[in-house]
Amino acid sequence: MNSKQRAYLKGLASTLDPIFQVGKSSLTPEITEAIREAIDKRELIKISVLKNCMDDPREIAALVAERTRSEVVQVIGKKIVLYKESKDNKKIELPQEKGRKK
Repeated sequence: MNSKQRAYLKGLASTLDPIFQVGKSSLTPEITEAIREAIDKRELIKISVLKNCMDDPREIAALVAERTRSEVVQVIGKKIVLYKESKDNKKIELPQEKGRKK
């Protein structure tokens, strides 16, 4: 993901409300599976890390991204934004960088 695409996703995420909260028990297999299902349907989700969670939000973001095969768009404070392109239900069209070869 390039910086232009990341900026575009950040803009889309700014209007989203968190749909998951990670609390005291941190990342359980159940919440990881629920996040995986949601990100497969929505492509872009926001997660809130509650104050009673002792884990670092950046570490949680990296772990969730790895387990769900998604990408961390941003972590601001205790808010995490994740993106995963859907193969079957594509909703978000990322901007392409002009003049750049892959």
